[in-house]
Amino acid sequence: MRNSPTSFEETEAFLYKLRNAGSKYSLDRMRRIMAALGNPQEKYPTIHIAGTNGKGSTAAMVESILRNSGLKTGMFTSPHLVYLGERVQVDRVPVSKGRLLALVKRIRDIVDAEFNPSDTENYPSFFEYMTALAFLEFFESRVDCAVIEVGLGGRLDSTNILTRPELCAITSIGFDHTQLLGDTYEKIASEKAGIIKSGVPVLCGWLPDEAMRTVENVAGQRNSKVYKIPEIFYGKGLPRTSLYGEFQRRNAAMAFVAARLLKGRAESGAAPKIFSGITEKIIRRGLLSVNWDARWQTVPIPGGKKIILDASHNEECARVLDSNLSSFCASNPKPAIALGVLGIERAKPILDVVKKYASKIFLLEPKEPRALSAKELRGIIGSCDIPIEDSTVEELFGYGCRSLINSEFKTLVCTGSIYLCGEILALIKGKISDGLQDRPY
Repeated sequence: MRNSPTSFEETEAFLYKLRNAGSKYSLDRMRRIMAALGNPQEKYPTIHIAGTNGKGSTAAMVESILRNSGLKTGMFTSPHLVYLGERVQVDRVPVSKGRLLALVKRIRDIVDAEFNPSDTENYPSFFEYMTALAFLEFFESRVDCAVIEVGLGGRLDSTNILTRPELCAITSIGFDHTQLLGDTYEKIASEKAGIIKSGVPVLCGWLPDEAMRTVENVAGQRNSKVYKIPEIFYGKGLPRTSLYGEFQRRNAAMAFVAARLLKGRAESGAAPKIFSGITEKIIRRGLLSVNWDARWQTVPIPGGKKIILDASHNEECARVLDSNLSSFCASNPKPAIALGVLGIERAKPILDVVKKYASKIFLLEPKEPRALSAKELRGIIGSCDIPIEDSTVEELFGYGCRSLINSEFKTLVCTGSIYLCGEILALIKGKISDGLQDRPY
């Protein structure tokens, strides 16, 4: 007989072991788990959001609007930055360690009755545990509605056991995780369009033409109306948001239309009446009060200096980083830039951008198995007139950021892996990053 974890640390160790086993893309296990739990995910309204980039920010914006309208909200996102409980939030408060421990123990009792724990190939994954935990927590917290971010892809993602969300959204389509999702826009879009449900409206952001056609085909087969955000805002200014950059204003447009659509459907009787209280004023207030760490997040440090954290982990993100740095450098001196990247294919487009704007480059290695070493990053950079220094998170941000305070530059932009941003935030906040991140491959 197994011993149940009795502390949060033991629970982390259990989840860490599952994390190391990797992800398993099938809905069969989730259906069995959630049926055994009573299918709590079907007992409150949900908004389901997929996309290569922007889905987390869009989820945070939609949640902010709904919470500002007086609703009690759940939000499930991934990965987290510092603490595992960030993934599961009620009214933007992460689930506590004690509550997380209790939920894992309960879910594990049910899972072990359904699956053989020694059969590691068929035993549920770390992400499946966290998805089940989120759905159960939202039900037992009696949320009015929940915003659910897809983990990876869509069709076979654990969150896709939702059978009737109020609406679905696909924020963007780009080349990432091509080993699992395919190497063309059509293949990737087909995976993400897997979240579309019969008769449920779907919002689409700025998708490549090939991807949009694929989504429209799937939506047509499922009798789901498509709302194209670029067409809705054609010739109009995009909504303002508290998050920085043009890309975030595109995400704000997605959230704006989502909120309007929820209100309209509520008034017509197609969605729960709880959404009828959404107003234009509430939408704008929600967009201007949203908080989402590591997305051009400014952290002031003594001496009039600042750190800017901006996770940028693939080619599409690199284009957004280019735009943000261009805007920043138009009215500020060139910043120093620190980066760490997971995977060679992701590093080149990011480094191409960094070389355009950096006054100095710091090469860091995130504490992740796929992280590139400083030597590997130097090989990708090639010849460069910019000063480059190998460093560590501890050297740059330890001891109250002493080395940055005494440096010659006023701004340090930290980019690349979101896991790196998590390590930096953990050190700045005096916490320990738990290392419980997803293993997509």
